[in-house]
Amino acid sequence: MTERKPPGISFETWADRQIREAEERGEFADLPGAGKPLAAIDKPYTEQWWVERKMRDENLSCLPPSLALRKEAQEAREKAAEAQSEAQVRAILSGINVKIAEAIRRPPDGPPHRLVPFDVESAVREWRSARR
Repeated sequence: MTERKPPGISFETWADRQIREAEERGEFADLPGAGKPLAAIDKPYTEQWWVERKMRDENLSCLPPSLALRKEAQEAREKAAEAQSEAQVRAILSGINVKIAEAIRRPPDGPPHRLVPFDVESAVREWRSARR
């Protein structure tokens, strides 16, 4: 539908013709989701629906930096508990400890994060005892 509307034809007639011809060529056949209900049709309408969908689809967050760090620290704790080796536990917790130390030196925007670096050796002992 890249051609221009010819003069003397109403826009509606021209658009209808374009749609009809595309249907005849089968361009609307076998579209993904054909015959299925619209996703989230039963959810209440919000003006920011497209932002919410984009954030959900791309796993984005709009948390203030201090809360994002708290969330990242919690995820690091969970990953460390599921690690396959002591080296992985140390690497995971050492990585987040660098970020926590930086946040202590230069507090990020948002509410206070109230984080202290993880005690890596204590976490490794807990990891070992959970493996027994």
